[in-house]
Amino acid sequence: MEKFLIRGGVPLTGSIPVSGSKNSALPALAAAVLTSDPVTLHRVPRVRDIRTMARLLADVGAEVKVEKGRYTIRTERVTSPEAPYELVKTMRASSLILGPLLARTGRARVSLPGGCAIGARPINLHIAGLEKLGAVIRQEHGYIEAQAPKGLRGAEIRFERITVTGTEDLMMAAVLAEGETVLENAAREPEVVDLAALLTKMGACIEGAGSSTIRIRGTPRLRGAEHSIIPDRIEAGTFLVAGAITGGEIEVTGACPEHLTALTDKLQEASVDVKAAAGGGLRVRGASRLLAVDVTTQEFPGFATDLQAQWMALSTQAHGASLITERIFENRFMHALELCRMGADITIQGNQAVVRGKTPLSGAGVIASDLRASASLVLAGLVASGETVVDRVYHIDRGYEKIEEKLSAVGARIQRIE
Repeated sequence: MEKFLIRGGVPLTGSIPVSGSKNSALPALAAAVLTSDPVTLHRVPRVRDIRTMARLLADVGAEVKVEKGRYTIRTERVTSPEAPYELVKTMRASSLILGPLLARTGRARVSLPGGCAIGARPINLHIAGLEKLGAVIRQEHGYIEAQAPKGLRGAEIRFERITVTGTEDLMMAAVLAEGETVLENAAREPEVVDLAALLTKMGACIEGAGSSTIRIRGTPRLRGAEHSIIPDRIEAGTFLVAGAITGGEIEVTGACPEHLTALTDKLQEASVDVKAAAGGGLRVRGASRLLAVDVTTQEFPGFATDLQAQWMALSTQAHGASLITERIFENRFMHALELCRMGADITIQGNQAVVRGKTPLSGAGVIASDLRASASLVLAGLVASGETVVDRVYHIDRGYEKIEEKLSAVGARIQRIE
């Protein structure tokens, strides 16, 4: 099993490019099932979850061509509207295929999603919405089986709580439904806006993406389109924190500053210098004395839960006590115990963590429990004395494209080992 060997203590300097967003590319790939015409996507990151989704599309009957970050998908006919467990057991985003398959073929059989062990991401919000669109759904043997032999019909749907994948899934289902669908309490994430932009290019009628109310007027057929995926704000945020935690100076090229306001505001509160880069993107310069800053994870435009673990690593190097409150997922502090193995002073109470710093970190063998936890351990390793070995890096490969190569290019002493 592959691991990362990290020798810390080096300030990072230089430029790091940001890949396309994994969390935007996954629903965009699923949306290609909605049409028999080719859909071409640019800036698709080369990460494990994307490869899994591509295999899933091929399994349902799509022709998938890949060339240097460009994916062309043509689904002339859906031969098998099923997402089997063997394919999706490592990927949380498998439920994104449910809406497109149901809308295109009138039936779908999708395994309950797998992926990271960071708490429940209930699919019941997807199911309740699809049922309002006219689908008949049952769950058995670990699968969701959905049918809509007479097609889907528009409806008013209010989510009990904000769900990004639920918003995306129902938006994709509604574009081929008869009549108008209104999604209330919808997710406002940039990835939702990006999916709406792609669907609009394909001929869908969507209004309000990026707000809490999205209106979709169904159309009988969608056409092919060409679309470039937005930059990955979580990858960009991780690299900004890398520059800050090592006391270095990093330019994150290709990042979209308006997607990262919640993070950059907190970095500035911590005395980190963050500003827009001349050629686009963001530049971060580490502070001589980091200050402790409290954060609470929230839906966009709030502080992203996918950056919480990275912030915890940074907080170990800040002077004072930081209170981190996790409001999106339960059980998302598993990285805290691993950070404590490296010398961090962290106390967990329910959905809150108190991090007391500054504490010197020392290298240790640590285990990644999920995608973002693995990123936090890499960041900690960059400032720890001695050698840190991060096990189970297949988690980080799900969402970061060659992170060790990108970090090495700006001075990090990190290598992949068996």
